[in-house]
This record gives sequence, structure tokens and C-alpha cells, in this order.
Amino acid sequence: MPAPATPAPPAPPARAEVAGAQTLRRGLMVLRLLTRVGPGGLRMGDICRQVALAKATAVRLTQALVDEGFVLKDPASGRYRLGPEAFAVGLAAEPSYELQRLAAPTLRSLAAETEDTVFFSVLHGYETICLSRDEGDFPIRNQLLKPGDRVPLGVGAGGCALLAALADTEVADVLAHTRAVRAARYPRCTDAALRQMIGETREHGWCVLPGLLLPDSWALAVVVRDPDAQPVAAITVAAIKSRLAPARRATIGQRLLQASAEITRLAQAKAGRRADG
Repeated sequence: MPAPATPAPPAPPARAEVAGAQTLRRGLMVLRLLTRVGPGGLRMGDICRQVALAKATAVRLTQALVDEGFVLKDPASGRYRLGPEAFAVGLAAEPSYELQRLAAPTLRSLAAETEDTVFFSVLHGYETICLSRDEGDFPIRNQLLKPGDRVPLGVGAGGCALLAALADTEVADVLAHTRAVRAARYPRCTDAALRQMIGETREHGWCVLPGLLLPDSWALAVVVRDPDAQPVAAITVAAIKSRLAPARRATIGQRLLQASAEITRLAQAKAGRRADG
């Protein structure tokens, strides 16, 4: 008689995998929230409200982050803030943000020259992440973004400048991937609106955001390329509509192109020194 067939090993439990991924995502939501609020931290009630979790779930996840050293709890105030392990992760990732450090003097100069708000954002998958914000002296300031905020690629002047630097096939992929979240959170950032801005950006060299996020909040942006000429970041100047009339848009657009080229040259020089050393 033939030997009985060896039974196949049981399939891994799909539900456990999904639940594990869901737990991880929720824990990262808490960690990301604490990253954005700064050193003051948050109380548990604030964490629950802002990440929309049941209190028992938020307590369990946050305590796990405390146990692992990613979060600290102040016993006096009861507030939670980032811990030493989060700092260690930041140090490990820090070389990825070297471009922003190189760009910092140029960004500060732009804010001083224009008196408006200057943002520096990096490309990250289907999103852009705001790394820095420099305020000019004009009393009315753009309040849409702060460092650490992330938005779908194409939303905002910087994201659209980056999108315009991609190949058409990549643009189509990004638009398809972000369509649902744009419809839900940024309803005026339709495919048609973004495609129109992409065409204008490719024609002029800079992107003009005509109040798609807030009616009176306009912005100009250009892409920044790495030493290999790949689009990796964007510089944005944001202001109220009345400060971005056509003549001033052209002036700022040209200045942004100069700033982008300057930052790329700094990155190339840095890469060359590293190769020589």
C-alpha cells in the first residue's frame, strides 16, 4: 500500500496577521501623534480623541510604547511624550534628511526676502512630508502646514511640483492611488485640477496653487533634485492671494528656481566630498 500522504501544514491564521498589522498601525498612530505635538506631550484623554481610539485600546498601546522606551509618562502631569528609543530611531533616520539641513540657510533667506511662509517638503512614496517651515515678517501667515505633517502627493503646491517632475505613467499611478483620500479630505484637488497644474508647472518651471485648499491661501513651489537629478523635495512660498499677483508670482518663481539649483549644487558638492573621503 502506498504511504499515506503527508498532511499539509496548516495555513497561517489570516485574522491574526490582520489583527497584528492593525495593532501596529494603531501604535504608530499614537507615536506619530506624539511626534507632532512636541515636547509638552499629551494626556491620555487627548490621545484617545485625536487618534479616535477607545480608551482601553489607547491605554494598552501607549503603555506598550512606554514599556519599550518609545514613550515616557510624566508622573506629575500624567502627560505622555517621546522617549529615548524614539530619539534613537530619529538619529538612525537622520542622514535621510541631510538635504533639509543643507537647504536651511537658503530657506531662511527666502522667508526674509519674500516676507512670506516658506516650506520644505520631501517626497515619501505617495505622500509629501513637511520637514520645515520658515516664517517671514508679513503679519498674515499661512497656517496650513507644520513640520511633520504629511499630505497625499499632488495636494499643495510642493506636492504638485513633485508630481509634475514624474513621468506620465507615474502621475497616473499616483492620481489613482490618492483619489479616494483626495475626494474625502481635499475635494477641490480633483484629477482635472491637478493635471491642469501639472501642465502649467511643466510649462513655467514652477507650480502655482490657486487657493484649492483655502480660497485665500495661494502658493508657489518648485522641485528640488538630488545629485542624481531625481526629484526628492520641494520648496514652497505660501501667501495670501493679494500678495501673489502675476508679476510677483513670476519674480518669486524665478527666485525659487535659483534656490532649488543652489540646494542641488550644495548636495552635489557634499556627495563629491563624501566620495573623495
